[in-house]
Amino acid sequence: MKVLILISADAEWQAVKKIFPGIRFENGIYGEWFSILSVGHELIYFQGGWGKISAAATAQYAIDHFKPGLIINPGSCGGFYGHIELGTIILVEKTIVYDIFEQMGDAELALENYSTDLDLSWSIPPYPLNVQRGLLISADRDIFPGDIDQLNSRFGAVAADWESGAIAWVSKKNNIRCIILRGVTDLVSNVGGDAYNNPGIFIQRTEELMPILIGQLEYWITASEKAPYI
Repeated sequence: MKVLILISADAEWQAVKKIFPGIRFENGIYGEWFSILSVGHELIYFQGGWGKISAAATAQYAIDHFKPGLIINPGSCGGFYGHIELGTIILVEKTIVYDIFEQMGDAELALENYSTDLDLSWSIPPYPLNVQRGLLISADRDIFPGDIDQLNSRFGAVAADWESGAIAWVSKKNNIRCIILRGVTDLVSNVGGDAYNNPGIFIQRTEELMPILIGQLEYWITASEKAPYI
């Protein structure tokens, strides 16, 4: 089976490249990629890029080009201070694209259209990591401190990123199982974020996170292929 490993943010991709020194990288129209053999499968690491547009375009391109049987998106996210701990790894069970503002029709229907439930019927604890199953919300923006309370009360959200909603939505449209694992690399409170105006913190924590997520891919691939996709 071919497994597509989509890597989103530039810092995440640079961290992955450090894990595989000496690997020959291919250049595509969207970015770099390479493949390796592991656990009896071909793992295709693909630079998906940041933001919904890039995430959706690269996901569909890679699906069409490589025909994967599984998609995994390991990466980072921002957490809501007081609601989740720094370093928590979220195994995503639902994504919501929250920066949709419909004013001509039903706003809730618009949000629902770009909300995706991920099949985790195969996912049975204990996990190899301290993983928290839950919701992840996405938008083409960092978390606004003033939005935290309403995002938490409205959706039950405790963390957000830029790409997961698009990747999950495209994967489901193509009827391919998608596993999203996002680690909390920074926290945002009502007064600001610890990585805002200090990207070095995000880069450092991402470089610490990505080897952990990549190192556990064998478990997630093996566990997920034992159950049919629902």
